[in-house]
Amino acid sequence: MNPFTFTRRESLHRMGTGMGVLGLAGILADEGVLASSSGTPLAPKQPHFAPRAKHIIHLFMNGGPSQVDTFDPKPALEKYNGQRPSDADLKTERRTGGLLMSPFKFKKYGKSGIEVSDIFPHVGSCIDDICVIRSMHTNIPNHEPSLLMMNSGESQPTRPAMGSWLLYGLGTENQNLPGFVVLCPGKPVVGPQLWSNSFLPGIYQGTHINHSGSVDPKKVIAHISNSYLPQSAQREQLDLLTKMNEMHLARRGGSDNRLEARIESLEMAFRMQSEAQEVFDLAKETKEMRESYGSGQFANGCLTARRLVESGVRMVQLYYGNGQPWDDHGNIKGHADKARNVDKPIAALINDLKQRDLLKDTLIVWGGEFGRTPVAENGNGRDHNHHGFTMWLAGGGVKGGMTYGSTDEFGFAAVEKKVHVHDLHATILHLMGLNHEKLTFRYSGRDFRLTDVHGRIVEEIVA
Repeated sequence: MNPFTFTRRESLHRMGTGMGVLGLAGILADEGVLASSSGTPLAPKQPHFAPRAKHIIHLFMNGGPSQVDTFDPKPALEKYNGQRPSDADLKTERRTGGLLMSPFKFKKYGKSGIEVSDIFPHVGSCIDDICVIRSMHTNIPNHEPSLLMMNSGESQPTRPAMGSWLLYGLGTENQNLPGFVVLCPGKPVVGPQLWSNSFLPGIYQGTHINHSGSVDPKKVIAHISNSYLPQSAQREQLDLLTKMNEMHLARRGGSDNRLEARIESLEMAFRMQSEAQEVFDLAKETKEMRESYGSGQFANGCLTARRLVESGVRMVQLYYGNGQPWDDHGNIKGHADKARNVDKPIAALINDLKQRDLLKDTLIVWGGEFGRTPVAENGNGRDHNHHGFTMWLAGGGVKGGMTYGSTDEFGFAAVEKKVHVHDLHATILHLMGLNHEKLTFRYSGRDFRLTDVHGRIVEEIVA
């Protein structure tokens, strides 16, 4: 069959649609407006119920920070330092020795009096806005499966990331920016699968921004500007290309997720030329604001995250660094340097969002893929620990100034009010106005969801 031979009905339909598109393009061009049609899959969607949060900033400490050296003090480690009681004889990834006391001291902060390690004094000053979950646990003590579990609810690389699920369920407020932005200076050990759309339509994939170098907005996103054509000419080219893609799509039954994603991605890239450069331009912030966040790539990432959610981006994920930098097998004292890089920026982010009345609508999530053992490895290091670890949440409808759950006396395993990663995901979706059991996508003959067949909402931490 000749691909350019149509029935009379198809011809009328195509001519009518084409005239409409050309007419609309002409009107927009006359008015100086450069925009695409409103029928985008990224358009805001109604949640299942009234949300407590509209945006998420996930501060990912990839590598696995130690709970007993940060937010879960354990005096028993000092008392039994060097010993290995039966309760501390749990299997992890590597061979370990006796209990290792923390080299850091803990101090009570805020009206709530929650104890925080002295390597996080600035975060400690914000503790009344923070809910510390001390009873997290996951399935496997290895980076790759645990990174996947924390990001996608499955230890195998076959599922969409949480940010992709949020875009699929809620869309995003700003059509000129990606709805799911990943700020990572390099790549974690798994790489792009951590922000993949998997079987969801491609438009819901996370957009990775490597912010390790210059914060020049023209360099943060490569090739964001077209140096050869003005926007009016680009718009004409894109309209023609979109029309050709739509004809190609129609000949294949009108449904091809990959082609639809390509069409939407081209439109997004066009729209990003102006607003993306604006939102990544940290020079527009005052000197006082820049200084409050401090310097360095994580500080720049925190400030950029605030600018992104302020501009309507649904989810921003900020990784600490390339690879797994919190993975202190050799010497746990290395946590001090990393904490120094994140402590001031995180506190500034919380306070900045509060001052702008954005914290109530923005959920901040802090943590890694797992924790670390209270027993020693290589003398002064700690092994991976999936049995029990700490994460914390702030803003977005979460109760501040509280701790939830606990580990055993040594901080090895969650024992009270245990929270699995599936439960964390169910709670995050709940705060965003989504029923985790109803947010599903049918693929390969079954309905999939972020929490698989698990997950309970941790109602006690919801304000």
